[in-house]
Amino acid sequence: MTVLILIVGLVVLTLGAEFLVRGASSIAARLGLSPLVIGLTVVAFGTSAPELAVSLKAALAGQGGIALGNIVGSNIFNVAAILGIAAMICPLAVHLDVIRRDMPIMLGASGLFVTFLLTGQRLERWEGMVLFLLIIVYVIRSVRVAGKEKNPEALVEFEQPKSSITLSIVLTLAGFAMLVFGARIFVDSAVSIARSLGWSEAVIGLTIVAAGTSMPELATSVVASLRRQTDIAIGNVVGSNIFNLLCIGGAAGALSPINSGALGWVDLGAMLLTSVILLPLMRSGFRLNRIEGGLLFGMFLLYLWLVWP
Repeated sequence: MTVLILIVGLVVLTLGAEFLVRGASSIAARLGLSPLVIGLTVVAFGTSAPELAVSLKAALAGQGGIALGNIVGSNIFNVAAILGIAAMICPLAVHLDVIRRDMPIMLGASGLFVTFLLTGQRLERWEGMVLFLLIIVYVIRSVRVAGKEKNPEALVEFEQPKSSITLSIVLTLAGFAMLVFGARIFVDSAVSIARSLGWSEAVIGLTIVAAGTSMPELATSVVASLRRQTDIAIGNVVGSNIFNLLCIGGAAGALSPINSGALGWVDLGAMLLTSVILLPLMRSGFRLNRIEGGLLFGMFLLYLWLVWP
């Protein structure tokens, strides 16, 4: 029964994120924001909304293992599992801008996040505020760069809002409500499963919760790979990892200090290793081929073998 509730919570989270993206995107388009800006802000937020809702709920409830495990586990899953699967489906082309602009930010955010966790064995409020300030700077910078590049083909589906303003507002509010409700039952059922099996909350957060909340990113990247829109697959993962570390980690830490003792060197090291190894893989011919995708997915399976009870 608890597993069924967990699945229901995940479905509610996913639907809530979808409603939120559709409603907020329509409102933003009516306010005159460009499709690319909407993609860099509203859509990017929407795909990571399940992780945000789960980590905030867990942080407020004092469940630090789930709050931080969800962030670290999601980043490992995004790079090793999602990019690995997507690259095995179709080799992924890598834009030079991703290597020059976004990858250094993802690596820097990863290093800063781990440093904060290792100093004092917890994420302090001021550290969370620093992380959250950095995501604001990142979004502003991305919007400015996007404005200069003026890519009219990006996210054209948001150019003309198809919903009335009333329906858009209802969808947005319903999305937020579903995220809050879905996060509550998802986290509570995950904790219940962990206790019944004798597992730690951190293991649940690093594996089941992280994989579950990363389903929007998995779906987006796999569909993009099948459609040969391979740059979207990589950009989606890199952007999501930056958002997870800076926005979700920052917001959760700013709300309440979070103990990080439940996370070990294997977990933090795996997050750093998968992030670092991604850069040379992308620079080799500016693509991720099927062999490299298999290597990434193999790293994910090895990590699961190391952490699984």
